[in-house]
Amino acid sequence: MRNAADFALSAVQPGVRLGVTGLSRSGKTVFTTAMVHHLLEVTPMPVFRAAAEGRIRRARLAHQPDDDVPRFPYETYLEALTGPERNWPRSTNRIAELRIAIDYERASGWRKGPATLNLDVVDYPGEWLTDLALLEESYADWARETIAAARRPDRAAIAGPWLAALAETDAGAAADEALAERVADAFKTYLAALRAGPEAVATTPPGRFLMPGDLAGSPALTFAPLDLKGVTPASGTMAALMDRRFEAYKSRVVGPFFREHFARLDRQLVLVDVLAALDRGPAALAELETAIDRVLLAFRAGRNTLASRIFMPRIDRVLFAATKADHLHQSGHARLEAILRLLVDRAIRRTEGAGARVGTVALASVRATREAMVREGGVKLPAIVGTPEAGESIDGQVFDGLTEAAIFPGELPEQPEAVFQGAIAPGSLRFPRFRPPAPLLDAAGRAHALPHIRLDRALEFLLADRLA
Repeated sequence: MRNAADFALSAVQPGVRLGVTGLSRSGKTVFTTAMVHHLLEVTPMPVFRAAAEGRIRRARLAHQPDDDVPRFPYETYLEALTGPERNWPRSTNRIAELRIAIDYERASGWRKGPATLNLDVVDYPGEWLTDLALLEESYADWARETIAAARRPDRAAIAGPWLAALAETDAGAAADEALAERVADAFKTYLAALRAGPEAVATTPPGRFLMPGDLAGSPALTFAPLDLKGVTPASGTMAALMDRRFEAYKSRVVGPFFREHFARLDRQLVLVDVLAALDRGPAALAELETAIDRVLLAFRAGRNTLASRIFMPRIDRVLFAATKADHLHQSGHARLEAILRLLVDRAIRRTEGAGARVGTVALASVRATREAMVREGGVKLPAIVGTPEAGESIDGQVFDGLTEAAIFPGELPEQPEAVFQGAIAPGSLRFPRFRPPAPLLDAAGRAHALPHIRLDRALEFLLADRLA
């Protein structure tokens, strides 16, 4: 919880509370690590004007702003990226926070001179964000929607075992704790399969079911949708038990996250693995579009005033970023961003209508490849060169994690709408997982900053007005 001294300081010292989230496997931890690294090192970033103009004098890690939130382990993650083994940091599975104090020179005007901006970075799983929509839903509505989605033909194989357990459960029968646990376990297995399978980009709540932490096994995480068949659950029945636990989840898990963390954000970055969805086809893209729209519905978006910044901040800037742009040749980056903008178009119009600014960008927080041209069948093709991780394979070739490879990843369609019409044939894209890049050394043997693609553009959108 925010301490009193920090709350008082926010009234007199400018600050930005930036939420960093994203759907499964989108690179949240890598983005936050890379962003903090470039700020602390004050690296040259041409598009980030405050840095390009030399107005950032220094940035430093400051004391944790919240006493009850784990610190984002920046040093550990940076060592993983740049150490001898060069490993990607583990995925975000809990909320974490870090404060960076940025000393800078104001650009011009009557306020010209030295100033300090406190940047509080709040890194949290995107699955938690989609839970916020549950606050406005009843158990009956949620159960009906979730069961209907599971019964779609494209989910038949994944949902089969859970739907079988559901068919054997009478919502009107007497409440049975052992049965509740079995049905909940079957539902959690379904959610895990959704995340691991072809629809890994989807986000079906409750998000904490797969990231329970110290709530594992608690009644608030032991419920599942039941087929109510339009009947209001009577007291003492299985339906009433599930209804009560659904409400407990909302009040004890989702509500505190909203009040203590999410409602205090005033900037938001949403990372999206568009390439993974493209590789899986139109159905996965449609799932991604729905998930993004659900995410943005949870935002309290709008234009901020001085009073709202202090007492009830609104999210006045939202940036959607298509990650892993380094898996494409630069000739495909504009097309990737166009596809992202199409996916978020509905959400953008709604958010801008509330007075907030929304942006899109294709980026790579840490660039793991470089570009080249290769010949394939007598034709020169734009390729990327990197070191695929051990076990990755393309066209039957299995990589050892040590050998570089030049790969033609495939081409994205010129018209973004075509991706929903099957323009990309299954298996035609090649997106292996690459190892982090080997460090580049200068003449004195010192390592250069982590390479990136458009990280500076993201920082410019998110922070430019606060560093003016």
